[in-house]
Amino acid sequence: MNGAQHILEAFHRHNISTVFGYPGGCIMPLYDALVDDVGVEHVLCRHEQGCALAADGYARASGKLGVCIATSGPGATNLITGVANAHRDSIPMLVITGQVPSGLIGTDAFQETDVLGMTLGIVKHSYLVDDADTLPGIMEEAIELAQSGRPGPVWIDIPKDLLLTDVADAPCSRPEPQHGGCPDLTEALTMLRSARKPLLYSGGGISLAHAEHSFRAFAESSAMPSVVTLKGIGNAGKHNPYNLGMLGMHGSRAANKAVDECDLLLVIGARLDDRATGNLNGFAPNARMIHIDADAAEINKLRPADLAIRGDLNDILTALTTALQDKPLAIGEWRKQCRTWHTTAGFHAADNEEALAPITGPAFIRQLSRVAPDDTVIACDVGQHQMWVAQHYEFDHPRHHLTSGGLGTMGFGLPAAIGAQFADRNSTVINVTGDGSFMMNAQELATIRRYNLPVKLIVMDNQCLGMVRQQQELFYNNRESQINLDDNPDFVAMARAFDIPALHIERTDQIRRGIETILAYNGPMLLHVAISREENVWPIVKPGASNRDMIDETARTSKASKEQVA
Repeated sequence: MNGAQHILEAFHRHNISTVFGYPGGCIMPLYDALVDDVGVEHVLCRHEQGCALAADGYARASGKLGVCIATSGPGATNLITGVANAHRDSIPMLVITGQVPSGLIGTDAFQETDVLGMTLGIVKHSYLVDDADTLPGIMEEAIELAQSGRPGPVWIDIPKDLLLTDVADAPCSRPEPQHGGCPDLTEALTMLRSARKPLLYSGGGISLAHAEHSFRAFAESSAMPSVVTLKGIGNAGKHNPYNLGMLGMHGSRAANKAVDECDLLLVIGARLDDRATGNLNGFAPNARMIHIDADAAEINKLRPADLAIRGDLNDILTALTTALQDKPLAIGEWRKQCRTWHTTAGFHAADNEEALAPITGPAFIRQLSRVAPDDTVIACDVGQHQMWVAQHYEFDHPRHHLTSGGLGTMGFGLPAAIGAQFADRNSTVINVTGDGSFMMNAQELATIRRYNLPVKLIVMDNQCLGMVRQQQELFYNNRESQINLDDNPDFVAMARAFDIPALHIERTDQIRRGIETILAYNGPMLLHVAISREENVWPIVKPGASNRDMIDETARTSKASKEQVA
């Protein structure tokens, strides 16, 4: 077999059955090999960024390895944003690109780019293959590396001539799995049992470690009040009575209040991101901290831990659960206090029942959450709609919530939804997007139509870059700059141009019918939702401020009134 055929052989060996790609000159030998291989489904996206983001969505929704393929030069550079997105959120991904023939590397040949140099900061590891006989071993190592420990993208750049070169049938042995065992948890249990106000803080590391079941058992047995990061939404399930929801910049007052008041913070699978913590000097000021993570680089990176535990989250959570079942925590008053906060300061805004009233973002998302099946996968883009989904949609599992956390990539949602639909062709997948984000990768409507994917598309349209407009209003003296999108196309007509049916709604009494219509349709469908340009996401923390200094609409209105009186 030649190098290209060895790549496909590795796919079969590792049960990789779906890949996302776009052909070109230097990767053409791999596409030629695909002609004779019926065991690998290749999904042709309409832009290389779409390929990478679709592979990302596939990995998030399935827990499996996402794979994307492109050619050299612009093919590789177009992948970069999607790969960076996967890297920031620790998504397992294998990236394969063709490179100019070996003899032309370094000569500024047609479509040559220094892929290794450009991608050093956005991959877990990268390879430039210089010997065809090393390719099988590199494939094995890369596939294992992308999925082990803290996952992430691994990039293999392969010169065209090596894809065509016959490769020796060297045996490809998989690395032996590492079993480190559960670390000593005696001190952690002592700290938990001595705390009067312990708080459980979890993030995206739970699903990355495939520890959802272990975490939920621990959350239920400990009955600790808990908060989640954006990527941790769904960790505790939708029915956990002690879950206060998302903390941070757009978190609930209840969650941020609990962090401010707790005396012990148990951080599991989270990296203390600035959007979650706000100003670290004001974050959990009364609390000691236990930090449990698989990645040693995250421990003590931003805030020193009083106790750091590194290891397999499943093993650690199972051991903690067993210990607390034998001797439960005595924190009844703290639980009662947190439930009171959740009732009075959570995301519970009343829906506007006036039939002809304009649609508000939170009301629409709450209705969507009530109507959609529990196992629906929501793929968000970035902006106000993303925060409304995080605040008001009730997720029962973290893999049902696909969102660009670390990089904040506009255009993520549509290709991610495509990837999620390929992960499970029978699941309900909805892309909730804004008018700005939707236009970033709208070409992937052609991919949806090509494969007749039943992805549902919801475009929340305020004819501006809503989150930027909101921050300009609040923090830049309402000096608007380059945020108007009032020349948007007719999104209904645009969808229909791709042979995708579409509806438009603009009043409160149309919400339920619109949602039920797209969910009932047997195929892809778009719902265009007109919302007010002036609508904001509440609450909000000013960038760089402490979470305790949250601004909500009531506080802002009160402040404005006092300034007018003065």
